Amino acid sequence: MPDQQSTLRAHRRAETQRAIQAHAVRLFTERGYDATTVSDVAEAAGVSPMTVYRHFPTKEDLVLIDQHGRLVADRIAASPPTQPLVRRIGGALIESTTTLTGGPGGSDLSTSGQFLLARLRLMISTPALRAKHLDNTYALQQAIVAALGDDTTDPEAAFHAHAAASACLAAMHTALVRWAEDNGRSELPDLIAKALTAAFGDHALTDRPDTR
Repeated sequence: MPDQQSTLRAHRRAETQRAIQAHAVRLFTERGYDATTVSDVAEAAGVSPMTVYRHFPTKEDLVLIDQHGRLVADRIAASPPTQPLVRRIGGALIESTTTLTGGPGGSDLSTSGQFLLARLRLMISTPALRAKHLDNTYALQQAIVAALGDDTTDPEAAFHAHAAASACLAAMHTALVRWAEDNGRSELPDLIAKALTAAFGDHALTDRPDTR
């Protein structure tokens, strides 16, 4: 019973967090980020400002907090450790983004994909969010390196892991900006794969053909 109660509380907390964030992103998009207060978000969500801050410690977090880091880390941890770093990291970025967008681009973009697009537009257009986004990118890089596990116990291996993670995230950022400029009409996972290929070569994400 205690475990069931804990699961129920966690589910309710996640539902409340999603509802607050949905209202926040909608208001920021309609009224502007700077013109919308945390109290405005609380009123729209039907909760107190204290509840908002309990789920989102800062106003910026209302846009920036998501599940991407966990999704990426889970997929990296499940990938074969014998694969090259770029393939493990890049594959995880593509797979997690496929989950987040929830479907194809264009007019058929899913609700979760539209929400991600709205958040991305806010991150790009709002100076305060652009600055804080750098912190989130660093946190994601650290999560990626940690997910690589035993590969990073050696200082030299850790250096390579950090470098690969940083480069992959830079390629993904380029794809995200292009996707936002394209109004979500392109397939985001395909754009990320294209950016990774441009940065690392045609075989960065696939096995090299047998040339024997």
